[in-house]
Amino acid sequence: MTRKELIFTNNAPRPIGPYSQAVRVGDLLFLAGQVPIDPATGQVVKGDIKTQTKRVLENIKGILDTAGLSFDDVIKVTVYLARREDYPGMNEVYREYFQRDPPARTTIVAHMVSDDFLVEIDVIASYQKR
Repeated sequence: MTRKELIFTNNAPRPIGPYSQAVRVGDLLFLAGQVPIDPATGQVVKGDIKTQTKRVLENIKGILDTAGLSFDDVIKVTVYLARREDYPGMNEVYREYFQRDPPARTTIVAHMVSDDFLVEIDVIASYQKR
């Protein structure tokens, strides 16, 4: 039986509930949904969808780095948007982080936990892609 390993970094927001930033099981790493909170201040990054998407992806990068992975190792992404009209702006920033061999992705328009969040993203990465 494969044991789970919890991943934590100060380069992403601290969990605000009973969950981990990421969990490794075998060759897979499951990241909790990341929101546009600056880990240095603990505050929501104000701004448009591009600004918030960049913050979310930087939070994801911080977790991936700590786990010894990169965006190249991501195999599945789920993007949650508060507003459908933000899709093009999110996609523009997203493309900067997934420049080659993009992962499978689902994008959903959803009601966010906080009205301040325009986007939330979770990912699954694999150590086997290396």
